[in-house]
Amino acid sequence: MFDLSGAAWRKSTRSSDSGNCVEVADNIVDVVAVRDSKDAEGPALTFTPAAWSAFLALARSGE
Repeated sequence: MFDLSGAAWRKSTRSSDSGNCVEVADNIVDVVAVRDSKDAEGPALTFTPAAWSAFLALARSGE
């Protein structure tokens, strides 16, 4: 479990005004955290920076 109390959350640049979006925190050493912006106190998924980069590359390519 990672301490995410110092996380600097930012919304996706593709977020809409409907509020259906994700927030990402990548300012914590060795982890990238992702959460639902509608449930800021809820759980967050955590990834290694390498796994997050791989996910983004696949998402951008349409996989």
